[in-house]
Amino acid sequence: MVRDLAEAPVAGGNPLRWFSWRRAQRHRPGLQFLVSTGRHHGAESLEEARLLLALDFAAGLVDVVSQPMRLRFDTVTARRGHIPDFLAVTRTGVWLIDVRPRALIEPEDLEAFAAAAEVALACGWHYTVAAEWVEHVSAAVDVFSSQRRHLSDPLALRPTLLAAARERPAFVELADAAPFPPLARAQLLHLLWHRQLGVDLGEPFGDRSVVVHPAGGE
Repeated sequence: MVRDLAEAPVAGGNPLRWFSWRRAQRHRPGLQFLVSTGRHHGAESLEEARLLLALDFAAGLVDVVSQPMRLRFDTVTARRGHIPDFLAVTRTGVWLIDVRPRALIEPEDLEAFAAAAEVALACGWHYTVAAEWVEHVSAAVDVFSSQRRHLSDPLALRPTLLAAARERPAFVELADAAPFPPLARAQLLHLLWHRQLGVDLGEPFGDRSVVVHPAGGE
């Protein structure tokens, strides 16, 4: 039964397809390391790798399985199959996710997405299709991710940066006011990735971006 999927364990699940590489193929498969899980996860394309990075940054990710299941469904003309791209378990719910650039979505894809949405509904999950990105947001997350792994702080820059951020300075001002600006930039990106500091992603990220402390000026 479809509803039984909701009881199936997610941890340790394996993808249903191999992430292969061959000459002249148009997509670019690979592995994306996620801080949230401490593991590498397979992606069949750069778009899928981008989705994994966004899940990792959004916080609350517990686990994610690539190509978690094969669905069988009937259409007016034939019986078809579909393998969703990801099953993501978060602290606020489970998400079944497909990744397909909007310009490449065909009518057959819409049928598959509708079937996946019905399965998610029956299991009490959420369903979404990642079809388009706000480019400057994706670019900012990519920049933050450069310092997402463990980063030591032998010069104890973080306490100073966190305290100074209460004044809502620009990124460049906060970095340049530190004793070692290049090292301060790396620490700031690490703090932004881990949401100990924040910026407004409604605007492109850059040196003039205002950095805020979660506690404000308190």
